[in-house]
Amino acid sequence: MTRHSVARRQPRIGAFFDMDKTLIAENSGSLYMRHRLQLGEIGRMDLLRGLRSYLQYKAGLLDIESWVRSMSLEFRGQSESRLAADAVRWVEAMVAEQIYPEARELVSDHLARGHVVAIVSGATRYVVAPIARCLGIEHSIYTRLEVVDGLFTGDVVEPVCFEEGKIYWLEKFIEEQGISLAKSWFYTDSITDIPLLDRVGHPVVTNPDPMLYRAARKRRWPVRFFTPPDAAR
Repeated sequence: MTRHSVARRQPRIGAFFDMDKTLIAENSGSLYMRHRLQLGEIGRMDLLRGLRSYLQYKAGLLDIESWVRSMSLEFRGQSESRLAADAVRWVEAMVAEQIYPEARELVSDHLARGHVVAIVSGATRYVVAPIARCLGIEHSIYTRLEVVDGLFTGDVVEPVCFEEGKIYWLEKFIEEQGISLAKSWFYTDSITDIPLLDRVGHPVVTNPDPMLYRAARKRRWPVRFFTPPDAAR
């Protein structure tokens, strides 16, 4: 067996990033609701309901999986290609500027070290993929909406990429990529991601919610607070 064949069999190292409040300073769902309001696709009451759902999520009171399934019904019958193109324009106009400078540096550092970098988010591909391209990230793990003949069916490909669903999709990814979680990093702001933080060798808590901050201090995980993009300019 040659030295090169042994090297190829060595486990790879991953660097996994949550998206909202970890890579970007705002919640992508709230930004998208505002975008749809500007387009006239929803009204102010819809925006307020979206804000209420976000606050419930932050307080741990929202059944996020049921919420995602109900939201996916709004896109039933719509063209996937049209939504994807609109999402790219929206990310370029409204979301890319919300990327934390420190997050850019971290991503660049992991890429330079040859790590397999991926965004792991409960958002859909139509949000995650354009953000990944902005950061030079090749891989993304996200909630999948079912598409048949180019149109959304209104269903979600189970499981939703949240809590245990995140673990399900991440485990499929690391098996395909030959990644060792014991040698990998995971960055997140949310208490709901503790199961993933527990699985990696290098958990890093970024811009945490109060519950995650307390858990991180108790477990002696490193905590980082990023500079808001507006303040960094």
